[in-house]
Amino acid sequence: MSGFLKFLAGVAIGGAAVALLTPTTGDDLRARIKEALKRKGLIADEHLEDVVEMIAAEIEEK
Repeated sequence: MSGFLKFLAGVAIGGAAVALLTPTTGDDLRARIKEALKRKGLIADEHLEDVVEMIAAEIEEK
């Protein structure tokens, strides 16, 4: 598994943990994920929306 795929898997697992452990709305959760990724400089702004939507979709499926 490439490093980027491991990173995305970690983000999805972390996002799921946050979603399950905090009482937030979907929009609030997306905003918090975006802010955390921007602050840490992990994802460039042009790809940020796609990654957040992918994480949110994964969380909402569960």
